[in-house]
Amino acid sequence: MTTQSRTFMARGRANVAVALAKFREIGIVVFIAALVIVATAVERRFFSLGNFQNILLDISILAIVACGQTMVIISRNIDISVGSSLGLCGILVGLMFKFNPQVPIAAGLAMGVLLGLALGSVNGALVTQFRVPPLIATLGTLSVYRGLVFLSSGGRQVDPNDIPPDLIAMARTGPLGIPWIVLIAFLVAIVVGLFLRYTRLGRDIYAVGGNPTAARLRGINVNRVVFLVYLMTGGLAGLAGVLYAGRYGTVNPADAGVGFELTVIAATVIGGTNILGGSGSILGTVLGSLLLGVLNNVLAITNVSGFYQKFAQGFVILLAVIVDAIIHNQLQSRK
Repeated sequence: MTTQSRTFMARGRANVAVALAKFREIGIVVFIAALVIVATAVERRFFSLGNFQNILLDISILAIVACGQTMVIISRNIDISVGSSLGLCGILVGLMFKFNPQVPIAAGLAMGVLLGLALGSVNGALVTQFRVPPLIATLGTLSVYRGLVFLSSGGRQVDPNDIPPDLIAMARTGPLGIPWIVLIAFLVAIVVGLFLRYTRLGRDIYAVGGNPTAARLRGINVNRVVFLVYLMTGGLAGLAGVLYAGRYGTVNPADAGVGFELTVIAATVIGGTNILGGSGSILGTVLGSLLLGVLNNVLAITNVSGFYQKFAQGFVILLAVIVDAIIHNQLQSRK
């Protein structure tokens, strides 16, 4: 087979992969549109500007953390400590605001990111330096970070009067009527998406997830890539923790980020990121977050039991995994 023929076939496989990925994302959009139509027919108040704004606010924090989780899963790893990281950063920054109310909002956001980077570096070191399997490493830090939430706060929540009004206002006001939290989430998604697509490190993340051995043979420092992925994911979780305090006006150690990691993974997988690594997109993750947000809102506004909400979420996750398997098999058959 000539070099030209091999190049042609490689391009053909790439085109098929792109087409299937676009089909997946279009399918999510169609499903969201169907949900909106059905929900509006059942409950007229669903189709309102205020309700759509609530959905966007709800998914903003989810989308920020899911962008980090997307990078982790693409690199063939996982981070199930993001919920605890969010809670710990949120409570620590909340306590800082409580005892130092004069601290600027920007400093609080920066502190949240720095704390998140520190927590992410612990995860990265456990996985890369101590060779602890990612699931076990982040399961351990999930419990450790959750324990630190209670130790640092003494089990007491940060009350609304302790949160700076300007931080709370970020969930209510912004240019063109779009809350700042939504705009920040949108900006994070754009930056991470461009980073994965156009930077060398972003391409290395895909290479490591696709085939770590081949990546090493190409001269990629796999441990460095994985460590940086965990570092960035921790930073995004820290940012989300501060925005969480602004969104809800309080940080309760008993529920801040509890179980959030499962929702984050769900949004990532539903968005088309292959749980085995090597493929995924930020656009898909954002659409997956939006799908979960709309689904949960529809079920809540129609007074469906919380048990059924979990059932529906699990069903969508299983459906996404099945679609992933079909796409993977189609790609393999074309190779």
